[in-house]
Amino acid sequence: MQKEPMFDVHQLAHVEIFSPKPDETLWFFKELLGMEETVRKGQSVYLRAYEDFYHHTLKITEAKEPGLGHVAWRTSSPQALERRVKAIQATGLGKGWLEDEEGHGAAYQFITPDGHKMELLWEVEYWQAPEHLKTPLLNRPQKRPTRGVPVRRLDHVNLMAHEMKPNVDFLMDQLGFNLREHIRLNNGNDAAAWLSVSPLVHEIAMMGDPLGGKARMHHICYWYGFPQNISDICDVFIENGIKIDAGPGKHGISQAYFLYVIEPGGNRVELFGDPGYLIFDPAWKPITWKEEDLAKGIIWFGSQLPQEFFMYGTPVIDNTQEVASTK
Repeated sequence: MQKEPMFDVHQLAHVEIFSPKPDETLWFFKELLGMEETVRKGQSVYLRAYEDFYHHTLKITEAKEPGLGHVAWRTSSPQALERRVKAIQATGLGKGWLEDEEGHGAAYQFITPDGHKMELLWEVEYWQAPEHLKTPLLNRPQKRPTRGVPVRRLDHVNLMAHEMKPNVDFLMDQLGFNLREHIRLNNGNDAAAWLSVSPLVHEIAMMGDPLGGKARMHHICYWYGFPQNISDICDVFIENGIKIDAGPGKHGISQAYFLYVIEPGGNRVELFGDPGYLIFDPAWKPITWKEEDLAKGIIWFGSQLPQEFFMYGTPVIDNTQEVASTK
């Protein structure tokens, strides 16, 4: 019998990242990716892309090392928020309510089994463009920025886990995520999984951490829409000393055109050049990629990913010995 779907979690609302170089990280997102600064509070700066309707989709917070601050999900209603809070409290992973935050109402904080910090919220502040940023395109929140190669909206986050199954099960059972694609190793374990609550292939991906870390972030992703923008931003990155980590290329998994870079604070950022494909089938069966399929699953076309791609995450773990042992 088909499991009754859950629609309590509606979308990825925002992500907080830590940076030991907040000014340089802010410059990267504002001047190169064209994001708008909404407000500053304490050691944090709040940003949004030009097609993000909310107060912010990115929070940059000064810290000693790069990494994930938290991931925030918006529920589909106030009642849905109450239901999910009760379910999470029953797991023992709930941390309590946060009342005083910029850009949204009360948020319930919790962690995944691996320790990734997350929150659920319903009330959000919709961004209002000042006069000089208002656009005649009434279905767009502001004018397209004229600096850098501006990204359009937040797309997804990719997290690393010490153990895959407990974290994927938590996302599916407690938050209602649907498994869209996954990599099944010959030993029967999953190496990675792509999950969503919408027609997107994923709003969150979970990868096994080969270095044994816990609660690390692999990357945050913003969306362009046009592959040409990926080519354009490559020029900007090279001319401004930004390390291109991998790409441009196209994944078989998700079918998305990608580019990965390391922002000045040390976090990996992915840029999508198209949306891949969308899922409208309510009885979707997850796509299983086996080890023998991965040559096309990881890279459909383009250069292969560097050896450290699957090991590097933030906070950074020194993997010198692990890399040396594989050569």
